[in-house]
Amino acid sequence: MSKIIGIDLGTTNSCMAFIENGKTTIIPNSEGMKTTPSVVAFTKDSKRLVGEAAKRQAVTNPTQTISSIKREMGTNHTKHINNKNYTPQEISAMILQKLKIDAESYLGESVNQAVITVPAYFNDAQRQATKDAGKIAGLDVLRIINEPTAAALAYGLENSTGQKVMVFDLGGGTFDVSVIEIGSGVIEVLSTSGDNHLGGDDFNEVIAHYIQSEFQRTTGINLSSDLMAMQRINEAAEKAKIELSTMTSAVISLPFITTTAKGPQNLEMTLTRDVFNRLTKELVERTVLPMQNALNDARLLPAQLNKIILVGGSSRIPAVQDKIKEITGIVPSKSLNPDECVAMGAGIQGGKLSGDVTAMGNYDVLLLDVTPLTLSIETLGGVATPLIDRNTPIPTSHSQIFTTSANFQTQVEINVLQGERPLAKDNKSLGKFKLKKIKRAMRGVPQIEVTFDIDANGIVSVSAKDLASGNMQSITIENGSHMADADIERAIHEAEQFARDDAILKERLVAKNEIEVLINSVDYALSKNGKALDKTVKSQIKDELSNLKKMTKKVNYETCSEDEFNRILDAKRSLENASAYLLSITNE
Repeated sequence: MSKIIGIDLGTTNSCMAFIENGKTTIIPNSEGMKTTPSVVAFTKDSKRLVGEAAKRQAVTNPTQTISSIKREMGTNHTKHINNKNYTPQEISAMILQKLKIDAESYLGESVNQAVITVPAYFNDAQRQATKDAGKIAGLDVLRIINEPTAAALAYGLENSTGQKVMVFDLGGGTFDVSVIEIGSGVIEVLSTSGDNHLGGDDFNEVIAHYIQSEFQRTTGINLSSDLMAMQRINEAAEKAKIELSTMTSAVISLPFITTTAKGPQNLEMTLTRDVFNRLTKELVERTVLPMQNALNDARLLPAQLNKIILVGGSSRIPAVQDKIKEITGIVPSKSLNPDECVAMGAGIQGGKLSGDVTAMGNYDVLLLDVTPLTLSIETLGGVATPLIDRNTPIPTSHSQIFTTSANFQTQVEINVLQGERPLAKDNKSLGKFKLKKIKRAMRGVPQIEVTFDIDANGIVSVSAKDLASGNMQSITIENGSHMADADIERAIHEAEQFARDDAILKERLVAKNEIEVLINSVDYALSKNGKALDKTVKSQIKDELSNLKKMTKKVNYETCSEDEFNRILDAKRSLENASAYLLSITNE
């Protein structure tokens, strides 16, 4: 069987690994480097450059050089170059194609299968887009695994004794934090959180803005519209960030940055670590809440963690490491190479799929990952009814029975939602589909079984079936439906902020739906079996029904007072008690 390689398709750099003689080996690229810049460029004669060659010419060709495309995965964003639009999947596929060719050259055999890693907080559309990129590149993507999980896999292979670790993954464009339990060959993800729009690129941008602003302040020259000059500043900013991880100051020297009537102008300045920390303080603070959320969802205190593993180049920033220690009380471990450990974990998973991991002894690798966000469908009143909660182990499947909201309804629309808010409008719609040819019946009678399936890659499929007619419809969420990069982070943050108000509103909307169903059911039961009732009982039911109808005729459930709402609930309970027998014989 041919080798199955592991690929860390990164925002800034990508890396490959495979199992060789029972050990994980990083595959060097054609330039002899262990990582490949995730950069694609097109020359004026339409020649395509990928990797280091593309990065080297970025200063002289900024408008046709593409970097950090990972942040656009799962969106409708396109890059227009040489009269052609390229999707994020196509650009990513170009990077994967180079990696594939380089791997084949190193291994001396064709490579057609791969395990690719993604941020833990990637949504369904982003995961599907990653698989599509692999397919475009000629790779059969056997498995999509989360980057923190891959890093834990690389760590756990040599540290298989039972322990709970936090994987802190701050890469070029995304941030993930996962709490993972490792033991006896099992890698179990307990929780995950993160920010899909926080990474080294943001730190670079802050420094670049500072450099440009300081140059303008001291010289009066605004470089912001000079694309070539700004590309040089961006590269200098990244270089300074890296230097400040080991030194207390970095010299920024950009000779001939521009030319004015006075002649060539040079940019010279020194950036200290103290100034860097001040400029990036807000970015560092954004790592705190995901850490706290991951611990809370895992039901662990920081003291219960055995280790914190650093992943991603930006995890080297001293202020980031200081913040981790401040929040957890633990000095983060530097035992893994942050740039390589994700690819190594993917390589191990590839080795397991190909059977090569058996050469490593009795260590049987079992991954138990989780889904990052709650999956729901929209039900009557705009309520988001959860079927699979966030941090549920995957793969998983769950079914629930729903019904119709109108008499003789022959079709329903299934709106698939992702997010943490109780109301549909506050969550992200992943897609919609219609179940048609439902057997005609009174409202509340049909039984519609909705099933959510999440595979090992975290990709969602939804089906709906009318149990009476047997008609069925399904949808696999495609990459045209996506959440914006910041939406996932905001979903949980807003859920916590508005939790109390949302809970009250949801309770009222659910009660409204139940009352409408009850009134409709009692009306129908009276018309069908009212003659079988004692006159006194029948009169009581009619009085209770009339009272509830009167109370709810013009009420606004969202704005009515608590006392008014409680009186309505009392009237509902009275009608339920009075009509219990009537409803039971009608439903028989």
